[in-house]
Order: sequence, then structure tokens, then C-alpha cells
Amino acid sequence: MSRLAIVTVVLDDAAGLRATAESLAAQSCRDFEWHVLDGGSTDGTLQVVAEFIHLIDDFRSEPDGGPYAAMNDGLDRAAADYLWFLNAGDRAADPGTVAALIGALAAEPDFLYGGSWEDDGARPLAKPARSHRRAWAGMFTHHQAMIYRRAVLAGLRYRTDLPIGADYALTLEVLARSRRIVRLDRPLCRFRPGGLSMRRAAEGRRDQRRIRQELLGWPAPLAAAYALLQAGVFTLRRRVPRLYAALRFRRGA
Repeated sequence: MSRLAIVTVVLDDAAGLRATAESLAAQSCRDFEWHVLDGGSTDGTLQVVAEFIHLIDDFRSEPDGGPYAAMNDGLDRAAADYLWFLNAGDRAADPGTVAALIGALAAEPDFLYGGSWEDDGARPLAKPARSHRRAWAGMFTHHQAMIYRRAVLAGLRYRTDLPIGADYALTLEVLARSRRIVRLDRPLCRFRPGGLSMRRAAEGRRDQRRIRQELLGWPAPLAAAYALLQAGVFTLRRRVPRLYAALRFRRGA
């Protein structure tokens, strides 16, 4: 049994799944199992699956109730000690990523995370991870740059009543259970911007507001005030992207 399971959910995104598959095919270390959970695609995604079937250990295609429901399915199906949720369109940071992860997992951390690359249409932007100790402020790195230990996940699931913020809620619950947390000083993924959290940002802030009240015990006025602050930061990113990038990213090759 592999120590690392990669779980990829996809729906009608043949090009995105191809990008993910190509990044995994390029890995110098193939010591992982790959689970692909398709929501019933009709756009050519299944042809990409057939092309890369030699890399795929587990595949199913059927309506599944959305991305978080599919990720719960992947959590149940994967048998490895550690899980990496790498969505269609997202890629491993470089060909040595899996090898670096396998090496870091030898220390048996409860939770492991690193930084990311974001593609901005020109040169990629390096987005270093913040400290997990600031998880109260939001996701301190991309969900695709986090590795979860199966034993710590026992009994936990992505909450489908939080359509945008379920990954944040799960991460907070995992951190509360984790004793050994490892932060790698390297990017783990190449993240494709423009996902649900960007397209439905206001809904995401509502989810986070609820999560802070339910899981962190914040009073409602504080959670509401912080949501307003987040809205301001989001507006800055949209209206003055160069300033936001200068504050949060580093240019990469």
C-alpha cells in the first residue's frame, strides 16, 4: 500500500484533468495511488481518463452531489496513510514534489503543508504558506498544498452544508486534533485561479463567518467585522491586482 493517495475530483474539465495527469506522469517518484472521481462528465473527460488509465488506481464516473461530496467519496475509497486533494486543473509544483512529500511523511506528521504557485497568465507567482497558527484568519495556504493524515481524519468529512468553506472547516478540525504539524519550505502545487472560492467569494465569506462562530467560538459581531475586512481585501485584489500581488506573492520562473 502506498503511503500517499492523491484524490482528484472533476466534472466536465478534460483540459484540467489532462494538466493534472501530465504533472503526475512527470513525477520522479511514482509511489502514490491516484483516485479520480468524476461527476458524470460529457465533455471528453473520460477520453483523458482512458489515455492516462495506467496512472489511475481507482476511477468512478457518476453524479455525486458536488465537489465536496466527491471528495468525501475519495476519502472513503483511498487506502493510503496520507491524502492529498489535487483537483482537476491543479498540478504538482514540480517533478520532485511527490519525492519530497514521501521523504517528509517518513516523520509521520499529523498534518503537512507548504506553499503554492499561482498562474497569472504570464510568469507564475509564488505564494508562500503562512503559519498554521494563523488559521483563525482563513486558509493559510491553498487546500491543494495540504496533506492530511488518514488517522487524524477518522470520523471527519467535508461538510456539504458549506458549499465554499468546507475545506476550511475540515482543516480547522484536523488542526485541533494534530500534535505534529510540519511546514515544508517549498511549493507543493501549481494552483489554477478562478475556482469557486473566487467566483462565489461573498458566499465563501459567509461560510467562513459561520465556521468561525461554530468552530472557533467567535462572537457574531467579531465574525461579521472580520468578514467585512475580508471583503475589503478581496476588493483590493480585484481592483488593484498589482498591489495585492506585491504584498502577497513572489515572482517565479
